[in-house]
Amino acid sequence: MSRVRQEVVFVDGVRTPFGKSGEKGMYAQTRADDLVIACVRELLRRNPELPPERVEDVAIAATTQIGDQGLTLGRLVALLSGLPNTVPGYSVDRMCAGALTSVATIAGQIGFGQIDVAIAGGVEHMGRHPMGEGVDPNPRIIAEKLVDPSALVMGATAENLSDRYPQLTKERSDAYAVNSQAKLAQAYADNKIQPDLVPVATRHADLGWGLATTDEPPRPGVTMEDLAGLKTPFRDHGKVTPGNAAGLNDGATACILASEKAAKELGLATKMRLVSFGFVGLEPEYMGYGPVPAAEKALKLADLSIDDIGLFELNEAFAVQVVAFLDHFGIPDDSPKVNLYGGAIAVGHPLASSGVRLCNQLARQFEDHPEVRYGMVAMCIGIGMGAAIIWENPHHADYAPTAD
Repeated sequence: MSRVRQEVVFVDGVRTPFGKSGEKGMYAQTRADDLVIACVRELLRRNPELPPERVEDVAIAATTQIGDQGLTLGRLVALLSGLPNTVPGYSVDRMCAGALTSVATIAGQIGFGQIDVAIAGGVEHMGRHPMGEGVDPNPRIIAEKLVDPSALVMGATAENLSDRYPQLTKERSDAYAVNSQAKLAQAYADNKIQPDLVPVATRHADLGWGLATTDEPPRPGVTMEDLAGLKTPFRDHGKVTPGNAAGLNDGATACILASEKAAKELGLATKMRLVSFGFVGLEPEYMGYGPVPAAEKALKLADLSIDDIGLFELNEAFAVQVVAFLDHFGIPDDSPKVNLYGGAIAVGHPLASSGVRLCNQLARQFEDHPEVRYGMVAMCIGIGMGAAIIWENPHHADYAPTAD
């Protein structure tokens, strides 16, 4: 039996505007599955060259897989998005890296030659389904001292990271957060965010119908002084505040992945080509450090060094974990290579959906920076994991398509 390895390309990606969770948020009474359905429908509309029947799988991630985020979400999304009933689908859960895991698993199918075109994405409605809702962690994980109790509280793990590396001060985290807000505001001003946002019709029993067109969480113009006096909810006199961490958010993402050969055959765009990916585990108490070993794994698999990476999209669950990554690799906190459009501290982090947002922003940046050959997407993951994916820029002079 012959099997042919195929190159995997990122064709297109979209997302909903991200909302604030809770009764005052714009998606308070909007179903979670409808958010990701809107993304898939928009992908099909934007890519008319792709016959719906050519989509061979749909992988949708959600951290809390109950209610309108449950029941094999990928399959239901496929059906409700207008794809033929011959298109299968499945659900993914790797907490914050759910959408990145959707991308990696779909890429594995394509790379192994089993399918040619598929959709990956994620959704999280933290207003309807707070992280941890309905879960029952086995008490032995604490009783048998496999992990410290703080490992189950993500904010507490961020405080632990600050303890382990004293140079990761609150002032550095606050400064990073201020810069993230400023970069997102500039990206909006430069129309870098809007092209990939999917307008979403919303409905509220008291407020009536609405249309979500822009992100709700950003705080443009925030200053160091604004952040200095914020409370530290995870520890008295701690370093993690609502100002230097991502909030609780609602939103969805989706993207089309294809073999390079199929993309050429169908006339689909190639915005990025997959180089390598790495998922790792580490001490759950220090989960924010996960992107470091994940990046090292992905770099080793690609036979690249950190100096080969010209653009980074790092999830900003907490500023301290981004600064820890930058410290390890000797990258300045304010490097122009990092999160050009700002990050989750400003735009929000609807857990399992965020990975595709990072990929899509990297793809958009590749268009503007043909001098950059490789870019990296990386995230920390709850319960002590990390993820990293390296992509190649098709606009670079040394990019060589392999499709016949």
